[in-house]
Amino acid sequence: MSKAFTKETDADGDDDGADGALPPLPAGGKNYITPDGYARLRDELLQLMDEERPKIVETVHWAAKNGDRSENGDYLYGKKRLREIDRRIRFLTKRLEIAEITDPSVHHGRDQVFFGATVRYADEAGDERSVTILGIDEAESAKAQVSWISPIARALLKAREGDVVKLVTPGGAHEVEILSVSYPAPRPAAA
Repeated sequence: MSKAFTKETDADGDDDGADGALPPLPAGGKNYITPDGYARLRDELLQLMDEERPKIVETVHWAAKNGDRSENGDYLYGKKRLREIDRRIRFLTKRLEIAEITDPSVHHGRDQVFFGATVRYADEAGDERSVTILGIDEAESAKAQVSWISPIARALLKAREGDVVKLVTPGGAHEVEILSVSYPAPRPAAA
C-alpha cells in the first residue's frame, strides 16, 4: 500500500496533552493558576507561535522544495516537530482560556492553607517537609511544588497551623501536623 494512504502514528496520539506529563483537570474543576504561572504559560505560547513555529515552517518549506520527501530528514523531522508544536499550542490555548488566575498574596499573613500557600508539615515519624500548592499546569515536584488536586494538597487545604490532618495514600492513611503556613508578600501596585 502506498505510504500516502496510511495514517501517520508517532506514538504521541492526538490528545493535545503535548507531553502527557500534566494530569487532566478534575471533572467540573477549575484550572486555578497563579499570576506568575499564567505568565509563564502565556510566554511559552507566544514563543511557540511567534518564533519556533515560523522557523520550522520555513525549514519544512525549504526541505519540500528539495525534491524527494520520503528520505528528506529535514522535511520528515520538520513535519513531526510542527505537529508537536501545533499540539502544544492547542493545549496551551485551551488551558489559558479556562485558567482562573488566583493571587496567593491576598492571603499573606494568614495561618490557614489556601491555594498558593507554602506549607511546612511533619509526618508521624517527625520528618519535616515543605510544599507549595500551585496549579496543575505550573507545579514542579523537583521544586517541592504540588498541584492543588494532589493528595497532600487536598489534605492540607483549609487547615490551619497546628492542625493535624489525615493524608490518605496508596500505602494507607497517615497523619501530618501543619507546622507553618506562608504566602508570598503582595506586590506593590504598578503606577
